[in-house]
Amino acid sequence: MTKRSIKFISLFLIMMLMVISFVACSPDGEDSPQDDGNVVEDGNGGDERDTTTYPLELEDSFGNRVVFEGAPKRIVSTIPSHTEILFGLGLEDEIVGVSAFCDYPEEALEKTKIGDYEGTDLEKIIELEPDLVLLYGPGDEEENARLEEAGIPLLGYLPESVDEVIETIETIGEITDTNEAAKSITDDMISKRDEIVGKVEGEDTPRVFYEIWHEPLSAAGPGSFMDELINLSGGENIDKDAEQSYAEYDLESLIEKDPEIYLAADDSQKTIESISERPGYGDIRAIKEGNIYLLDDNIASRPGPRIIEALELVAKTIHPDLFD
Repeated sequence: MTKRSIKFISLFLIMMLMVISFVACSPDGEDSPQDDGNVVEDGNGGDERDTTTYPLELEDSFGNRVVFEGAPKRIVSTIPSHTEILFGLGLEDEIVGVSAFCDYPEEALEKTKIGDYEGTDLEKIIELEPDLVLLYGPGDEEENARLEEAGIPLLGYLPESVDEVIETIETIGEITDTNEAAKSITDDMISKRDEIVGKVEGEDTPRVFYEIWHEPLSAAGPGSFMDELINLSGGENIDKDAEQSYAEYDLESLIEKDPEIYLAADDSQKTIESISERPGYGDIRAIKEGNIYLLDDNIASRPGPRIIEALELVAKTIHPDLFD
């Protein structure tokens, strides 16, 4: 991934968080790097175990390397999905700082805020003296350097699939010595995913469009987790052949691909009526047949433990008769 792509994705994340009720997304950049599991170099061969053995050495997909002498006790999360993972692992007491966009669970709202759409408050993070900061992807190079100079360990995660979310949860569980909780969460996720996939197996695969943003129109392309959710839900993403995971999509192509189902985030900037009344949209089958669905964006755009809830939301819109 180029530096330009990373900045573009980060900028879109900020914009979505501002506009879509504190949510994290990312558009028009090159394909996001696959966070296909951090390298655990702790001498145990990667075997599952209930208790972490320290010292534990890890390197994330972005070159950040950290050695943990024990489970971190003061953690800062810079993104809602990371915060949801930490709370899911029962680490509410270890969380000392979160972004202003971290609003789930409700307890996250009570945590010290370390940044908002105006940027990250590095002084606040340093003041909190964390022994781990969880970044969105690679983070910002200059900000990372500042935090590293202050002796603060950094690790970045950018999962773009259900399996990668599961791997991220398992890795954070390993770091924090909450392996049993991580396994409980991921086992439940796998079971529910397989149940949903089993329900839609063999059904028709309607053409689906997922709107990331509307001005300019942007779509979820191959490599994005929404693309995977559509596929797992028994649909066909009409943007599957795009060159980027998040890219602009012109009206002519949308009309030509003629989606049968139109999905978008439920936010204050759009309604089903406003989408259907857009110029040219009257020629699209999904609009003609009233198959426009707005998804809860706090669920649908966060690659954390609730990604299976997002899968179920998408599956219910594509095959509603199977989920009575």
